[in-house]
Formats: sequence, structure tokens, C-alpha cells
Amino acid sequence: MSQGPDDPFGENNPFKGMPLFGDLAKMFQQLQQQGPVSWDAGRQLALSIATDGKPEPNVDPIERMRIEELARVAELQVAGRTGLDTSVGGHGIRFVPVTRGEWARRTLDAYRPFFEELAKSLKTDSPPEPEPDPSLGGDPLAWMGPLMQMIGPMMLGMTAGSMVGHLAHRALGQYDLPLPRPSADDLLVVPANLDAFGDAWSLPRDDLRLWVCVHDVVHHSVLGVPHVRERMTSLLHRYLSGFEATGAPLEDRLSELEVHDPSSMPDLESLFGDPEALLGAIQSSEQRELLPQLHAITAAIVGYVDHTMDAIGGGLLQSYSMLTEALRRRRVEADPSDRFVERLFGLELTQAQYDRGAAFVDGIVERAGDTGLARLWESDETLPTPAEVDAPGLWLARIDLPVD
Repeated sequence: MSQGPDDPFGENNPFKGMPLFGDLAKMFQQLQQQGPVSWDAGRQLALSIATDGKPEPNVDPIERMRIEELARVAELQVAGRTGLDTSVGGHGIRFVPVTRGEWARRTLDAYRPFFEELAKSLKTDSPPEPEPDPSLGGDPLAWMGPLMQMIGPMMLGMTAGSMVGHLAHRALGQYDLPLPRPSADDLLVVPANLDAFGDAWSLPRDDLRLWVCVHDVVHHSVLGVPHVRERMTSLLHRYLSGFEATGAPLEDRLSELEVHDPSSMPDLESLFGDPEALLGAIQSSEQRELLPQLHAITAAIVGYVDHTMDAIGGGLLQSYSMLTEALRRRRVEADPSDRFVERLFGLELTQAQYDRGAAFVDGIVERAGDTGLARLWESDETLPTPAEVDAPGLWLARIDLPVD
């Protein structure tokens, strides 16, 4: 293999004259040129997992028409109840039924800024290499250093792809996780997952679709408020940029496991399900100080969404109670792929977090009614502090809102 100007192995290329390894080196070099995250590797893995490696049929046009009709109902109901703009672009929202593979592709693109922020925090400057001691001979493993540097972007890209690919099997719509996406009014919905979940719980198909439409429009409306979006995005970026390198990369952790021993499989699964272990990072003190703010705004959002859903759904859907029971059980019985995302992004979507948000919103409504609740998203100054989420009376007093 000829040495290019950016050849990371230098003159002592261990792959020289070995076609297979030379091709691997070229591949790693191309991945490195993509930046801090290997998006090609991530997309390929996400698509493979989302589709189980099989072709997917296109969404039935009849499904598109059905979703479009339900979306109009949801948009009118949410706008009338909340007074918020449901469209960030001002031209109305559009629900887009997609396959699991398409959901994975679009979601990976939407989460790309978050993963790139994470990549920056995980990037470490390599220490200067010591001058070789001729009396000791060359280090036969010196070539591993640049190789592991090139594997890093691929590992993060594949982590992102794996995460999103698994989420694609579960996601019903766009806001299963309350994460801001690029400003657009196309909301994704996955009919294959809706049907699988609805059939498992014997739920009416149109009612389930309308429930998800209302749920996602409320999320879209709240996260579309400019200062709410900015606060949430800023907190997520600050959290993801705060990881610290452990000094114990993944290969060191793997070397500690007896990979040929079947009894070590639980430890191996735990390792690959732990964002800190997999990405060679630990939560920093700055992140721990930031978490209460992130958890507070997340609790306020999910509490407000649930309150609005209850206010709308009870009069709109005869099966609302049954739907809500099934869907709210589903979200707190999340599988490990969901929990991985939550831990990586610093979210805390346990039942306790939902209960915390519900208690905060209920406390406002009990004291100041829906008029008081409407002020929650009024400005950046009216967003609650962590202490206020646990004591809504403090929030009401701070914004000088009269209590009934």
C-alpha cells in the first residue's frame, strides 16, 4: 500500500504488502476523514437493525390519507387547548408515515448535532510520542496507537446507529423521547409499530393513531417555543460536551472479561449497554451540577404534555383510558435501548420523573387554573427551576401570579 500524505501509520506501515489489511487501513482512513463521527458506518448499521436486514414495503397510500385526516383533528384540538403555535414554520404541520428504516435514517440525521457534541468531549489530544530508544529495539505494537485513533469515530458512529436502529423498532411517532429536532413541521409516524403495539393490546387502530398524533403535536408545540427549544438544546449540548475520558478505553475493559466463558455474557452485555464504558467516558462534576436543570425542564414538559392529553383525550376518544393505560405503561417499561439513550443524553424518564412532572402541573392548576399554567411557556424567565418543580407554589410566587 502506497503511503499517502495523510497516512497515519507513517513510514513503518505494518500493513505494507498485505492486501487485506491494507484495504482495512484505507477504509479506516476514509472513516477518519468524515470527522469526529463515522456517519456512513452509523447509517448502515441503523438501517440494518431497523429493517432486520430485509426489504421493507412502502407505506400504503391509504395509510397516508388516514393519518392526514387524524392529524388535522389533533392540530385543531391542541391549538385550541394550549393556545400555542403548533407549527414552527407557520404553514401547518404534516404527519409523514414512514417505514422503520426511514424513521431510523431521519432520526439519525436529527440527532447528529448531539452526537457530534459528544464526539468533541470524547476527543483527547494524543500525548507526544517518546523518542525510541535504539538499544531497546522498535515497539512491535506501536502501530496499534493510530489504528485505535481511527476506530474511535467508527465506534461512536456505530453506537449512534445501533441506538437509533433499535429505537426504530419501538418508536410510534417522533417524540417518544422529548428531544428537540431540527426546525421543521414534518412529524414522523411509524404505522408498522402502531399496528404491532395496537394488536398486542387490542387497541382500536384509528384511536391509537389519533392519540399519537395529539401526543406528538403537543410535544412539537412546546419544543417549538423558541426559548424552550433553546433552553433544552443548550442543556443537552452542555451535558454531552461535559464527559471526561476515563483513561480506560473499551479494549482495556474487554481485556478484563473472559469472553470465551459463557458465564461472562451478562458482564459483556452490561458493558455494551453502559454509555460510559462503551464510549470510554465518565460523567463529570459539571454534568452532575447540570442534571437538576435538565431534569427540571424535562419534568415540566412531560407533565404538561400528559395534562394536555388528559384534557383533550377524554372528550375526543372513547377508548382514551384504555389507550393511556397501555401507552403510559409502555414508556416506563422501556427496553435497554431506550434506557441507553436516556442515560447518554442525561434524561431521566422513569415513572418518578413523570410523577414529578404531573405533580408540578397539577399543583399549578389547583392554585391558578389553566390560565396560570399557560404562563409556563411565556418566556425564558417563567421556566421553572429544579426547586420550583418540586414546590409549584414557589414558581407561582416568583412569577407573581395570583392564587385562587
